[in-house]
Amino acid sequence: MESVLYSYIVPLIAGYLLDLLLGDPEKIPHPVKVFGNLISTGEKKWNMGNHRFLKGTILSILLIAGTFLCFHFATLLLQRHVYALTIFNTLFVYFGIANRCLIDEGRNVFKKLGIGLPEARAQLSRIVGRETNTLQEQQIKVAVFETMSENLSDGVVAPLFYYAIGGIPAMMTYKMINTLDSMIAYRSPRYEQFGKFAARVDDIANYIPARITALLIALVSLSGRAIQFIFRYGHLHKSPNAGYPEAALAGVLDCRFGGSNYYHGVLVEKPYIGSNARDIEDREINRVVYINHAVTFSCVLIILIVNIVFR
Repeated sequence: MESVLYSYIVPLIAGYLLDLLLGDPEKIPHPVKVFGNLISTGEKKWNMGNHRFLKGTILSILLIAGTFLCFHFATLLLQRHVYALTIFNTLFVYFGIANRCLIDEGRNVFKKLGIGLPEARAQLSRIVGRETNTLQEQQIKVAVFETMSENLSDGVVAPLFYYAIGGIPAMMTYKMINTLDSMIAYRSPRYEQFGKFAARVDDIANYIPARITALLIALVSLSGRAIQFIFRYGHLHKSPNAGYPEAALAGVLDCRFGGSNYYHGVLVEKPYIGSNARDIEDREINRVVYINHAVTFSCVLIILIVNIVFR
């Protein structure tokens, strides 16, 4: 039990607190940046000519398997050094959770709206894949809330879910899968074939976490309407996963998400989630921030309780 305490429970609590206090300072080296550099290098070398689907599949498998093996063997090497393993696991739990960063980015967009649309559009472009140069105020606010709900799953609940299942190796493997999806899984001429395998793996990896996220959003908000929206709208999204946390948050706020947007020059038609096309008020960012904090805390607490009860 002592080894579990120092190698698993302490890193979970300490990593969560580090993210809560520090977020992701840009000057601190981050493994996702390393993942991104590896993906970018592979994409530039292989995403050309014939057999792009096969090349993208091989690259994805190599990076996903390589990530798991690297962290698995690193963990094995540190098994006999309890405190070193504790520090190692704490750092990567911290790197694996992105709640504070997500909240800060969302708040910053709302702050930039007070300055002007060009500033808000530029700030929004840091956290969304859609083109932002023509978005109006309400579209920007909707985009912020959509990405805060979707990335609550991708950036918080899913990493914690995989940490609960397989520790740091599983958590970092998920981060590689998610980074692959964010970089090469686009329906555009350049990425359609090359990123298809990565997109499908990400869909599978996020299937359970996305639904857990939606349920937790509803529970921490005590919103029956959120539950209704999950079942009514969650499956309508083109993504098999993103619609569920978005539907839950739209239900909590009783607003409407979705609609068409341009991604890399391509118009993507998306169904509406919700029917109340009301204006979102500035103060509502505080409610969404509360939900993100509450869901993150709930995830950590549930993992701790499960470990205490069943280990």
